[in-house]
Amino acid sequence: MASMASIEPVVGGSVTSPRGFRAGATYCGIKKGGRDLCIIASDLPCTAAGVFTTNRVQAAPVVLTRQRLTNDRAQAVVVNSGCANACTHQRGLTDADEMTRLVAEKLGIAVDDVLVASTGVIGVYLPMEKVRRGVAGIDLTADGGADAALAILTTDTRPKRVAVRTTIGGHAVTLAGMAKGAGMIHPNMATMLSFITTDVTLTPDFARQAIRRAADVSFNAISVDGDTSTNDTLLLLANGAAGNPPIAAHDQTAAEFQAALDSVAVELAKMVVLDGEGATRIFQVDVLGARGDADARRAARAVTTSPLVKTAVHGNDPNWGRILCAVGYSGADVDPERVDLAVGDVCILRDGHLLPFDRQAASNQLRGPDVRLTVHLHLGDGRATAWGCDLSKEYVTINAEYTT
Repeated sequence: MASMASIEPVVGGSVTSPRGFRAGATYCGIKKGGRDLCIIASDLPCTAAGVFTTNRVQAAPVVLTRQRLTNDRAQAVVVNSGCANACTHQRGLTDADEMTRLVAEKLGIAVDDVLVASTGVIGVYLPMEKVRRGVAGIDLTADGGADAALAILTTDTRPKRVAVRTTIGGHAVTLAGMAKGAGMIHPNMATMLSFITTDVTLTPDFARQAIRRAADVSFNAISVDGDTSTNDTLLLLANGAAGNPPIAAHDQTAAEFQAALDSVAVELAKMVVLDGEGATRIFQVDVLGARGDADARRAARAVTTSPLVKTAVHGNDPNWGRILCAVGYSGADVDPERVDLAVGDVCILRDGHLLPFDRQAASNQLRGPDVRLTVHLHLGDGRATAWGCDLSKEYVTINAEYTT
């Protein structure tokens, strides 16, 4: 089998890097200062797929966008920050629908081909007069992706965007994405908000499969604070401008596309964790030797979510018992007499037995910007990686004053 083409980053890339995409953003007054409304649009109809929050309380834009995606197509997305439009009942659905109608009229496309997403404070209504003026004032351009990435931020300290180029089946293609998220991050489907665009041609079935797979290895493998949002949305828009034959799940080129999509999603997910509210560092948890990949994911995510592990990382405290404890309650099969555990390069447990280790050396492993914790269960071939961030006093400050 031919080797996969290299995946190269696009310096300064954004969701408009793939051919045929435009975007624009504005400040319309939904939040205090900064852009707060954006549109991403394709010149061509797109094959579209998404994954959404598993929270039983779902915001109006999530409900509407899920309904629209039953057609497997879209041509634009409108996104606002500052107001989640969640717990807003029928009015929230009406407002979300109006947002899509405003964009459809602006672009001259079918309203069913416009998706919507929102992020911000829960339980307040959208200021629709401001939204109407905002949509009317947005200018969509081929270099508007950077502005769009700014317009979806809430407590984020920086925009999150990435783009890559590769070759699939002899066709040069581009994939790009943007994301927002810093708090209320513990997705079980996607991330807070993330939008991935590509000029690749995909079949609808493969698009759905590919975005779910990408979510599993990226956004479903991160945690900031253990909270799953009401608005979590991950969307994939593929407009086919690259001119390749449609990629189906059974095609050899499917693996090439999946690798590129995964790379975009993982990079965005890591940006989210690194920008976690009050975070000073990111830590990676590798679980090996589990009964299966699902067990490995359970164990890895339990470690990244544990407040005790997160505070230990923040304090550079190699308190390995907290790591083993989280693995033990994760729901994964564990034999404590077989577990190996390491903090960075310092091995602490082997076959469940404590080794003589240099505590200061282990503490030093926790001081860098990137921390790695490794757990080997020695029960099978399952493996998974998850990412989390430390828990600081600043996280409490931010969330204690979020609406005041």
